[in-house]
Amino acid sequence: MTFVDDVREAVCSIPAGTVASYGDVGERVGVGARQVGRAMSLLDENVPWWRVVYADGTPPSCHGGRAPVLLRDERTPMRGTRVDMTRARHRWTP
Repeated sequence: MTFVDDVREAVCSIPAGTVASYGDVGERVGVGARQVGRAMSLLDENVPWWRVVYADGTPPSCHGGRAPVLLRDERTPMRGTRVDMTRARHRWTP
């Protein structure tokens, strides 16, 4: 299993209405946030990419800027254009 597979598995485990930062995913799979970003670019559309945001809650701008709409559709807690990380951050159990 490659780290890209690990990133895919981690992202797919984030429930609707919650998010993780690139750093959160990296911590989960043992790589840096930039490596997560690279892996994310290799994943297919079936992976809920919009649930991975920047540490400050800013949604990614890829895929035509659709992330904020998809997050709102899932009722993810938002503060303006950013995700409310205090309320929406996913926590993996060990």
